[in-house]
Amino acid sequence: MMFPQSRHSGSSHLPQQLKFTTSDSCDRIKDEFQLLQAQYHSLKLECDKLASEKSEMQRHYVMYYEMSYGLNIEMHKQHQQQVLGAIERAKQVTAPELNSIIRQLQAHQLSQLQALALPLTPLPVGLQPPSLPAVSAGTGLLSLSALGSQAHLSKEDKNGHDGDAHQDDDGEKSD
Repeated sequence: MMFPQSRHSGSSHLPQQLKFTTSDSCDRIKDEFQLLQAQYHSLKLECDKLASEKSEMQRHYVMYYEMSYGLNIEMHKQHQQQVLGAIERAKQVTAPELNSIIRQLQAHQLSQLQALALPLTPLPVGLQPPSLPAVSAGTGLLSLSALGSQAHLSKEDKNGHDGDAHQDDDGEKSD
């Protein structure tokens, strides 16, 4: 292989220039080879570094997965314990306690209904909205029990008057 430099005139310069170009080519090839070796070495180091980072990330992933799995199992156990505790507490609730809870819920619903009964449109100037009596937990329960007893009495009255015989003021039955 000849380079354009070696095509000079005269045959006496040909072997010297061929030597020069061959040694130049060898030197260039050697330099390029060393450069490629250095690049290969740096790329190999970078690849090794990335491989170690990858294995470290995988190790962290496994560690986090195990922690997550363990926490999930623990949370499930705690949830089951809470459910079992709630079931046990529910088994221990007595009828009077249940009635008390129901009355409190009814009182709460009544207060919400009373709040809804207020007018939603603005009143003309000078008119005052009607005031509702303040309902506390105690008065709400008393009013509910009073309402309940009135409803119970009215049912008894209806049942008592629906029969064939009626009592007069004197206590005698009339047909």
